[in-house]
Amino acid sequence: MAWIKTIKPEDADGELLELMGKVRATYPKEYGTVHPSTIPVDESIIESHTLIPEAMYHAFMLLSTLFRDDLPLERRQQEIIATIVSETNDCFY
Repeated sequence: MAWIKTIKPEDADGELLELMGKVRATYPKEYGTVHPSTIPVDESIIESHTLIPEAMYHAFMLLSTLFRDDLPLERRQQEIIATIVSETNDCFY
């Protein structure tokens, strides 16, 4: 749960919901076992970006592009790098 003002899915307009859906559609297939579509959107880091929907969309689409399956690094290598960067930055996620 974010500690900043956010827009809950039930209060979102059509554009925000559409962009949230597009972002969710790009999740890696591995997330199907750890982040099924049944988890409410408000339990996601994405919710903390809902005040600026276009920025949310572009930021998470960038991440999706960087983690594509057809890139030279394997998914586990990408996750290791992301984990080390997050730890270095003292990031909860």
